[in-house]
Amino acid sequence: MAKKSVKYSIAFDGVLPCQVNIFTESKYTNEDTALPEVVRRHVKEETGLANIYALDRGLQSTRTMKDFSKESIPFIIRAKENRKYIELESFMTQNGDTDLGNLTLLKDAKVYLYTGVPLITKKGTNRWKEELVETPFRLIIAQSKQEPNKEFWFISNEFDFPPKAIADAYRRRWDIEVFFRFIKQELNISHLVSLNKNRIEVMLYMTLIVAMLVLIYKHGNGIGYKTAKRRF
Repeated sequence: MAKKSVKYSIAFDGVLPCQVNIFTESKYTNEDTALPEVVRRHVKEETGLANIYALDRGLQSTRTMKDFSKESIPFIIRAKENRKYIELESFMTQNGDTDLGNLTLLKDAKVYLYTGVPLITKKGTNRWKEELVETPFRLIIAQSKQEPNKEFWFISNEFDFPPKAIADAYRRRWDIEVFFRFIKQELNISHLVSLNKNRIEVMLYMTLIVAMLVLIYKHGNGIGYKTAKRRF
């Protein structure tokens, strides 16, 4: 008997959750499948707004990034370190500002990325072949000031923003991590009472209504999540 799985994704605009997606098919356990669908659904709902989508390392598909560029969907993705690429143009200047707050800029360049293409050998086994995707992306590599051995690789299709704006925009992703921790630990959303999709939706939406009221109270009073929950 196949094991049932449920996955939910929430889009967060920096203040409030703005979209919820619930997936019950096993294929959506792969973030490279789930996240593009989440983004495209939000793009359809938010027509006319200039959003930029900050995504974590769950999405690494170069083909998806290429499709986002074709669809004019601006994004910032934290890439896995040491991705293979070809540098086309460097945006670094001799006297350019390399201070990105808690990061130091090491590289800012236009690049082509490689992707893996699955092949079946004559023996019927699978192997991967490297293929260059000739769509230009922006690669920003930065070094942590607190941990000099730690690097952050960002891939984007946004070429007009300065490097610090890219790093700051991605840093806002931490807001949703804090929000997720709040609804899981303080509002117990991680404990599902049913695997029925409709019942999960009811539970999730009721939890988010409470969470949004607490968030509004939190922002209005300039206090933390736990204090807002206790006082609300």
